[in-house]
Amino acid sequence: MTRTHVPQQSGPEGGPGAVAPRHPSASEATRLLCAGTYLDPVYRDAVIDELYVHEERLAAPSLGFDAARVLAHALRARRIELAWAGAVLLLWIVSVPLSSGLTLLYLLPVVLLSLAPYARGRAARPPWYRRFAGWLLRWYGRLSVVLVGVLLLVTAFGDDSGGYGGSPYAFSGGSSGLGDTVAPAFLPDGLFGQSTSAAQPIHAWVALALPFVLAWAVGAQLGQIARVLATDLSRDRFPDAAADPAERAEGGRFQRLRHRIRTEQHGPLVMYRAADPFCGAGTPYETWSLSVELRPRKDAAQITKGAAADLAKNTTPAATGTDAAGGGPVPLDNDTVLQRIIPLVEALRVPSAYGSPQAAAAVRDRLRELEVDECVFLPVAGLPSRDAAPYGPEGFAAHRARAVEEGGETRRHFLRIRVGGWGEGIVTTVFVRVHTQGGMLMLEVAPHVLWPVRALYQEADRIAHRYRHNNPFGKAVWALAQTPRSAGRAVASLGRGAVSAWSVLTGGHGGALPDGPAASVRELGSDSDASLFQEMDVTRYLKSIQDRVAGGVRTALYEAGWQTDEFEQRIVNVTNGGVFIESAQGAIGIGDHNTISSGGLGGVGGVPGPGGAAGAGPQAGKADRPAKPAGTGR
Repeated sequence: MTRTHVPQQSGPEGGPGAVAPRHPSASEATRLLCAGTYLDPVYRDAVIDELYVHEERLAAPSLGFDAARVLAHALRARRIELAWAGAVLLLWIVSVPLSSGLTLLYLLPVVLLSLAPYARGRAARPPWYRRFAGWLLRWYGRLSVVLVGVLLLVTAFGDDSGGYGGSPYAFSGGSSGLGDTVAPAFLPDGLFGQSTSAAQPIHAWVALALPFVLAWAVGAQLGQIARVLATDLSRDRFPDAAADPAERAEGGRFQRLRHRIRTEQHGPLVMYRAADPFCGAGTPYETWSLSVELRPRKDAAQITKGAAADLAKNTTPAATGTDAAGGGPVPLDNDTVLQRIIPLVEALRVPSAYGSPQAAAAVRDRLRELEVDECVFLPVAGLPSRDAAPYGPEGFAAHRARAVEEGGETRRHFLRIRVGGWGEGIVTTVFVRVHTQGGMLMLEVAPHVLWPVRALYQEADRIAHRYRHNNPFGKAVWALAQTPRSAGRAVASLGRGAVSAWSVLTGGHGGALPDGPAASVRELGSDSDASLFQEMDVTRYLKSIQDRVAGGVRTALYEAGWQTDEFEQRIVNVTNGGVFIESAQGAIGIGDHNTISSGGLGGVGGVPGPGGAAGAGPQAGKADRPAKPAGTGR
């Protein structure tokens, strides 16, 4: 009987509700992002620019992966690329004098074949005129290659008796033929101190050999990348970070930045840019908030001393006040509500109580790996240096103590709840903030989702396996097909490397004032789409967490002696995508395709007249649900 392989997930440790944590540097998302630096030059350059060139930028929070290890492989991938680009360019330079300039005949087809992909565009289905332009350039370039090959073969096998085939005349003006129309454009007399009319068969053989030597270089480069993907980045060897060659790279700048990144990326303190405070958390997903009036319950006066004492155990001394003795509702502060939410959310880790302990231990639900912590957002503006950021335990404790109750605009305290599924390929993070002010309780819930790593990176193992197990003929054909664009790619690679090095040397980033993250390595390497299974998991995680958050707030209100009916009504409407309307006057339509009209003083189409209102009342809870980005919904 054939057995289906099921990928191994982390198993339980310590009890039915706990699992063995996996370090972010060994996660599947980290491995695929590292592979992406070898397969995607644009992504590799973006990683190096964000984490290496701009030394003044603090690292964005790295949820479920290790940005420092991605940077290590990005730098290693660039070194490999620059070495092979230099080799390809050197072959071109050396071949020109050795072939008496005949290799310059390849310039026209090389340029045409290099421009064909840009003319077609990157879209899956470009317009017809772009497809036609790409097709025209591609086939004209291929015909040019054939023409150049025929001319070189004629010269290589020619004799010295004159005529079209003779080497003294094949590429000179001494004969009438196709060579006369091609040679003047590429081979002016006197090039490199030689006369093209003196081209000999040996020069033609050198020109004929150049494409095959370049194809060897192209194939050897991909073979080296395939070996890295199949060995250092394999599922078996990647978890051992200490044995990773990329981690042992020399260079004081890299070692210094690696230490800083690992200090910043997983800490509870988040230093942010004002324009993008949640950088690194992913795409906002149905953010919502609501407010309720704190009204005493009718039976608040009968709160027993035992209940008040039990409540006091989970509140700060300032929260209990004199009412903790049992004389009315207990004043609530932000920390009181959060402490009621945390145990309810943590209970999501526990498997079903039914069945044997062995059955409970075998549960693989990713909610068992749910992480709950508190974080404080601080603006980076005003920080004197990157090293001065208060990432230590004492610094965080001081900021947390002040931020949890102050309700400030720039320094904000959040409860952060995270679930990493699909090998950290789908990361669901819910930020919860509670604020009590003026007899009102405000609940803010900001879910964010990191979507899967790009499909190309997920195919890294297949790409490496297919190339390494292909037959020699298939490898040769592939390498020859890629050879015409190798020169353009080599020039582009060396140009990008030179620009990056110049920016490091002259940009003054090392001594600049610290800045917040401009981009997240994880977000740069993410797709905008997910499978139906993954979207179902995200929905399940969010609904489970949001229900427990709402339950914690309700429990805190009830145990402190405040009314919960209004909160329960609004939370049901808001979490299900509605807008709660406390009171309204005039006509209200429910459903689709409604036409609402009323008398002279009424409203038309939902616009209130002088005596009517359409929409939420002054105390209404509001659901702020921005649409998901294109490609993320079904």
